[in-house]
Amino acid sequence: MRTRIIATLGPASEKVEVIKGLIENGVSIFRLNFSHGRAKDFENIVQKIRTIEEELKKPLTLLQDLCGPKIRIGHLKKSPLTVHKEELFYLGKGPQEAENFIPFANLELLDTLSPKDLVRISDGGLAFEVLKNSSEELLLKARDNGLITSGKGITFPGKRLKLAALTEKDKQDILEGIDLGIDALALSFVQGPEDIAQAKAICAKKNKKLPVIAKLERQAALDRLEDILAIADGIMVARGDLGLECPLPSLPFLQKEIIRKCKQTGKPVIVATQMLLSMVNSPMPTRAETTDIANAILDGADCVMLSEETAIGNYPVEAVKYMREIGEEAEKNFFKLRKSIAEPQEKDSEMSIAHAACVLAQKLKAKALLAHTNSGTTARLLSSFRPEEPIYGLSPSASVLKYMNFFWGVIPILTGQNIIDHLRRVEYFVENSNKFVSKDLVVITAGHPKEGQDSCPTNLIKVYIK
Repeated sequence: MRTRIIATLGPASEKVEVIKGLIENGVSIFRLNFSHGRAKDFENIVQKIRTIEEELKKPLTLLQDLCGPKIRIGHLKKSPLTVHKEELFYLGKGPQEAENFIPFANLELLDTLSPKDLVRISDGGLAFEVLKNSSEELLLKARDNGLITSGKGITFPGKRLKLAALTEKDKQDILEGIDLGIDALALSFVQGPEDIAQAKAICAKKNKKLPVIAKLERQAALDRLEDILAIADGIMVARGDLGLECPLPSLPFLQKEIIRKCKQTGKPVIVATQMLLSMVNSPMPTRAETTDIANAILDGADCVMLSEETAIGNYPVEAVKYMREIGEEAEKNFFKLRKSIAEPQEKDSEMSIAHAACVLAQKLKAKALLAHTNSGTTARLLSSFRPEEPIYGLSPSASVLKYMNFFWGVIPILTGQNIIDHLRRVEYFVENSNKFVSKDLVVITAGHPKEGQDSCPTNLIKVYIK
């Protein structure tokens, strides 16, 4: 399967035999959910992953998913609080002795709200309309019937909040996560490129350059998607919170648009949340779930992610197996349906070289595409054109191999540094690998530096016959 599978680790997947089962069925990236722990809580599972990685001689990526500023209501006088449609409630500081009062401490966030705006409580389960906004409270009218309990999440759809994406806990988690050995970050509730820049600056304090994945969960992030794409190393369509922020009927089309823009810029994109949710308790998925996964892959997702299914579900390995089988069928039909490799939207030289290499490989019926890369960029751009041939991403950097696990169709290969010339490193690999036989034709891309240069952007395509 060319599409990559991300599995969230948890109580259901902490045993070595389960982890190996996940890997055997296609998992190469493991998500550590820091909403439910600190670095010390993951030490044991990380050690297991690294031991298995060494045993299998296969690069495995640990993705640290940060909690972010989860906004919650306070402690209710009566919990659960029964809500009836059209009933009036106060939200904020106001009359705490009243049963129709919902305590909320972040009063500065209320400044952005006006009459007719929406407020959602109970993780989106109940909607309220703003009738009036005073300095310390909102007057709300319920649009639904239901229950609210203390500490439930609250959202303000469509509003840009005066709240940083990185909390103090997140900042500390990044530093501790680096010591733990994480390979990439997923940043929650991103609102703009400055949030990504801040996360990268924290990594730099530890002399680390980790890929940062921007989770799209707010309308503010969608409004600045192009700016975010320019700095982020990947995008996650986090459909859970995004579905609370935006009207649910628009969610499928937002997902398609995000994927399209990621493909245009050659950035990997992850589709996440409730992909096989029924398999938390069922040994097989629903028809709707299989269609959802297939459509995400046909649209161009690089990765599909499992959360509860592998963290707390009863069938973690079976869920991954079904995802792999659905993905393989979707990819097979993708190549049947596609008429030609799409032209690049971005006209820079590296993107154009990657496109030309993929077209050349197709016309010559090459056995594979090979890219030497110091940063992952060359392999990432090749991947964005979805060639039918396998892509081997060769790099002397172990951290770059971990990043390439996010790229559709890329097989990361560690190359030695005993040969200085980048092109000859790839040729040496072809000549000495059992993946290729005599007379096999491959297409190679690389940055071929001038004499005296250590590296350069991708500037070369070569047809090579073993």
